[in-house]
Amino acid sequence: MFYEEFFRSLTFIINNHINFYKMSHKVSTTWKENMHFESTNPGGVLDIDAGIENGGEGKGYRPKALMLSALAGCSGLDVASLIKKMRLDVVDFKIETEGFLTDEDPAIYHSVQVDYHFYGGNLDEDKLTKAVNLSIEKYCGVMKMFEAFAKVQTAIHFHKEGY
Repeated sequence: MFYEEFFRSLTFIINNHINFYKMSHKVSTTWKENMHFESTNPGGVLDIDAGIENGGEGKGYRPKALMLSALAGCSGLDVASLIKKMRLDVVDFKIETEGFLTDEDPAIYHSVQVDYHFYGGNLDEDKLTKAVNLSIEKYCGVMKMFEAFAKVQTAIHFHKEGY
């Protein structure tokens, strides 16, 4: 089954990462009903469910999409920290992430597009590009995990008009 293979692969990657750094993260995921699960995370509780088209009721997040959220969140935290450290003038910041699945089962991401959007009238494009590149190349562990199984492409967009 897809989830079995997916979680086995993810567990292998995570365990190797954990063993190297002697750190761990632990979540507890409990079956609620049908295809609905509740998962605890150090930051809170979230619901996971399959879509109606896959036998669920759409009561929660989809597991693969959560992976994309984790990727954007990890890199976003890095970039936000660097924006603060570099004292950059950014009005708003958004990351759009899209994963493209293989056609065969188990369907996995074969490629991922990550678009960084910065908004403001006084954007320092060189420093923002440096912040994004530091996240991609040095700080974001989720990015490194994705690179182990998918082609990850990134783009940076600056939106100065109207600010």
